[in-house]
Amino acid sequence: MSETIALVKDLIARQSVTPEDAGCQDTMIKRLEALGFTVERLRFDDVDNFWARRGTTDPVFAFAGHTDVVPTGPIEDWQSHPFKPEERDGLLYGRGAADMKGSLAAMVTACERFISQHPDHNGSIAFLITSDEEGPSINGTVKVVEHLEARNEKITWCLVGEPSSSKQLGDVIKNGRRGSLNGYLTVNGVQGHVAYPHLSDNPIHRFAPAMAELCAQQWDQGNEFFPPTTFQVSNFNSGTGAENVIPGHVNAKFNFRFSTETNDAKLKSTVHAILDKHKIDYELNWRLSGNPFITPRGELVSAATESIKEHTNIETELSTSGGTSDGRFIAPTGAQVLELGPLNATIHQVDECVSCDDLDNLSLIYEGILKRLLS
Repeated sequence: MSETIALVKDLIARQSVTPEDAGCQDTMIKRLEALGFTVERLRFDDVDNFWARRGTTDPVFAFAGHTDVVPTGPIEDWQSHPFKPEERDGLLYGRGAADMKGSLAAMVTACERFISQHPDHNGSIAFLITSDEEGPSINGTVKVVEHLEARNEKITWCLVGEPSSSKQLGDVIKNGRRGSLNGYLTVNGVQGHVAYPHLSDNPIHRFAPAMAELCAQQWDQGNEFFPPTTFQVSNFNSGTGAENVIPGHVNAKFNFRFSTETNDAKLKSTVHAILDKHKIDYELNWRLSGNPFITPRGELVSAATESIKEHTNIETELSTSGGTSDGRFIAPTGAQVLELGPLNATIHQVDECVSCDDLDNLSLIYEGILKRLLS
């Protein structure tokens, strides 16, 4: 069994359902301290984080990731226990195998090999690890970044170990992400009997034309890095459950995934203008999950694509698709950020799994990136 597989099995066996860490970070810290990393444990509220750094000079290459995992769902639906890692037909099963304990193990073992060969490497290697990525993401990476920014400690290049690959290891890396803006809307009406609509004001009827306009709105055209901004209603609730009562309120939740061609202020302004045009009585609250970011081709992207080519012999596609990641908190500091990890086909699913060979190769790819940037 390789060092990478042994380590990821150790991590999977720890029931670190968000925001719990369950000792995963202790395991990583022990390995990193043995390599000469200086480690800062940073606990914010109920979340464990750490910042580890080997070296005191620039440039700084940071691995970023999370030890927390999503809940398992019904354990009886799994072929094997989600926190008892099991190998079957070359695949390693367990919660977090792909998202993202496999990447964490590959990062550590890549560093172990690289440092043994390059003990006096250029610049610094760092780890930014949290247990608050799968949850609300308010006491994790964002707080660590604020801590680093307060003392003007900067990351030059950051590799986030999110499972980016689609059909083959390394076929896709994320060099950016769309922004995410959430809206929480209440449309007010007047409840009453359906037989006397003139005595009521149906908020569903009020909102329907506005919702149709919002759904048909073209927010932007996108650009070479991003598809056009999208608007999606994710929740829509109204009514008492009775068939003869006009409801008094409509509650809706919606989300924008937006490109760098717009911003949250423009999106908010347009939504309010459409709702006001339709003379709706409403309350609307907003939550910005993250702004879009992009890392154009440069040293980090080149190092990653070259290392992937060396170890897999494939050409990598750059993409900004998918949801948000903690890269959204790191990119605004000026760091080049990309996401590179194993296949994402089974993440958050029952019987989450990852190829053992892929994890060993991922560790080699990470090592190759370190060699290209810091040796």
